Amino acid sequence: MSLKHIGNTLKEARLSKNQSVNELASNLKISEQQLKAIEEGRDDLLPEKVFVRAMIKRISEKLKIDINDLDNEFNLQKEQIKNEEIVEDVPKKVNIKNSFTLIFVFNIFISGLIGFMASSYIYNFFSNINNESDTKNLIKDIK
Repeated sequence: MSLKHIGNTLKEARLSKNQSVNELASNLKISEQQLKAIEEGRDDLLPEKVFVRAMIKRISEKLKIDINDLDNEFNLQKEQIKNEEIVEDVPKKVNIKNSFTLIFVFNIFISGLIGFMASSYIYNFFSNINNESDTKNLIKDIK
């Protein structure tokens, strides 16, 4: 189910046909390093999956191996990798959501504090005006 398994199948077929890595690579016009990487299942040394799939197809045709089995196996591996990537992405999204929520709550708190201070200032301002006018009226009444 993995590239290693596919690579082992291709390697066994190559050895049963008595071909060296050099011969097969030159016949297919691919590098020996890429052929070895496929046979060893080293996808870290290989290009994009689309190109690897094409190389596997060409190798299996040259070695007269049933391409459908290998292609199905390669597709299964590709789907498993996608599923693993999705599973890895989920915790990242949760962390982003948690930090967003914290920032949101902090902004709400700051907005409330500023609103409270502004309303207190306005209330005190108008209260002082009323108190001054009341004081003036009281002074007039006393005189």
